[in-house]
Amino acid sequence: MIVVANVAMFVVIMLVNNCPKNHNGYRGDCVAKFLGRLSFQPLGENPLFGPSSSTLEKLGALEWEKIVHQNQAWRLITCIWLHAGVIHLLANMLSLVFIGIRLEQQFGFVRVGFIYLLSGIGGSILSALFIQRSISVGASGALFGLLGAMLSELLTNWTIYTNKAAALITLVVIIAINLAVGILPHVDNFAHIGGFLSGFLLGFLLLIRPQFGWLERRNLPADTRLKSKYTFFQYGFLMVSAVLLIVGFTVGLVMLFRGENANKHCSWCHYLSCVPTSRWSCNN
Repeated sequence: MIVVANVAMFVVIMLVNNCPKNHNGYRGDCVAKFLGRLSFQPLGENPLFGPSSSTLEKLGALEWEKIVHQNQAWRLITCIWLHAGVIHLLANMLSLVFIGIRLEQQFGFVRVGFIYLLSGIGGSILSALFIQRSISVGASGALFGLLGAMLSELLTNWTIYTNKAAALITLVVIIAINLAVGILPHVDNFAHIGGFLSGFLLGFLLLIRPQFGWLERRNLPADTRLKSKYTFFQYGFLMVSAVLLIVGFTVGLVMLFRGENANKHCSWCHYLSCVPTSRWSCNN
């Protein structure tokens, strides 16, 4: 359902964009003109085969100025459903299918869908706090939320898994590689980090499983069955995660609507989203 919604939204974006009618010839001609209204902006303007930035802005891209000074908080949600181009859309949807199917089969659409949406919002909040001079779109924050949830699910349900170390190392490597890609220019790594942290905490709350053997022993006599459905550590993770999640979202939203620039509170945090090299600059 989420994949279909994202693809349908991209078709709407391209219909609204209508390159043949709205493009003024700057930076070349529309790409794939045979698609009519669905044709793409010139590659010099958008190399991802997609719409113009003005179209994304019109339809709800994340933009600090409009959220803070024009009371358009809905952009924290709408930006999750927008994509900058076909390449951007395909990359995110393939990742969503790869990650989401396993989680949905085990925990159901409602819990996984809630993690997806709330992680996307968490990513939007952190992005808006740190990136205030450009727009941002995409489901990447929500996807990183699912990765974070997979990690916390593995940790909180540790006793029921075999090959624990291999599963943990594999997942950590995948997460690290994806976060490392975020230090490239024009990639919103703050949305990735915010989504990951939100999903990681939500996983402790929503993806908790009974401890090993509880289901099999629950109908046995009281002296032979396990006393608690969950372990002490599972309850601990749940309580700490709930507190951190509430505090994090509250502080983030208060700072955002006060118009604060989080870079002033963290002089080095901008390196988390872009590391300057001899090949590119992060000033833009």
